[in-house]
Amino acid sequence: MTGYGKAEFLAGDHKTIVEIKSLNSKQLDLNLKIQPYFREKENAIRQLLSPLIERGKVDLTIYRQSAQDGTNIDTDNTAFGPINKEAFHYYYNELLSLGVDPTGLAASIVRIPGVIAQPTTEQVMPETEWTLLEEAIKKAFADFEAFRIQEGAALETMFTTKLNGIADLLKQVEPFETNRVANIKSRLLSNLEDLAAKTKQEIDQNRLEAELIYYLEKLDITEEKVRLTNHIRYFREVMAGHDKENDKQLGVGKKLGFIAQEMGREINTLGSKSNQSEMQIIVVKMKDILEQIKEQVLNVL
Repeated sequence: MTGYGKAEFLAGDHKTIVEIKSLNSKQLDLNLKIQPYFREKENAIRQLLSPLIERGKVDLTIYRQSAQDGTNIDTDNTAFGPINKEAFHYYYNELLSLGVDPTGLAASIVRIPGVIAQPTTEQVMPETEWTLLEEAIKKAFADFEAFRIQEGAALETMFTTKLNGIADLLKQVEPFETNRVANIKSRLLSNLEDLAAKTKQEIDQNRLEAELIYYLEKLDITEEKVRLTNHIRYFREVMAGHDKENDKQLGVGKKLGFIAQEMGREINTLGSKSNQSEMQIIVVKMKDILEQIKEQVLNVL
């Protein structure tokens, strides 16, 4: 489920900004985009957020800005020591002797290990600032969760509309179903009578009735209609939170996905048993609506 949340706080001469955003994903994929200054708290940040977010591709970004002019503070650019001049000149002359274009050569050389001394001390985040950061992450998550709740309400409205559409289409099948049985029986009898006239043999009425019953039972869609209606009802119940105990074990989104799969099986069976173009058109419309439901179920936690 998509979502977005943001929070910030002041600490000394800088401002820290926390942003959380997510995209659809079947599993939880938590990606931290943080500066080295915050890296010592990476595990603590993951332990704070992971239990709160069930699934989704989640990006957590934490960065600092100057409290005076709002420019970003990139600790990667300030954490290096002095240049090792001997190493720099050595690499520079060696690369020139190989015919390397000197344009931009200096920027490449300073990335070579040993050319720039590593810092002898690391910046350590004070515990007071970590407390502020922890609260900011919680505040950003609260905004993020509110965003997703709002989206969830919109999804529920959409699902209700789509389910109503499938239920209405299912009712439209009934008139064709009633006429279909009579038409099938009439067509079979007519064909058999023509065959009997050509072969000059009498029709075994008992055998005919038995075959008709068997054939019509194979085409009967009563069970599929009942099961599809029950699946629609259960989908609504899960959305409304009437199966909370099982939802905790499986997750509402996954459960709705499974129900949608079962709905698809019944609709496919209806299609395979439909031998009238009008019924097949209705089945195609059902499939189209169900595909829209399946796409949006991925947004549900």
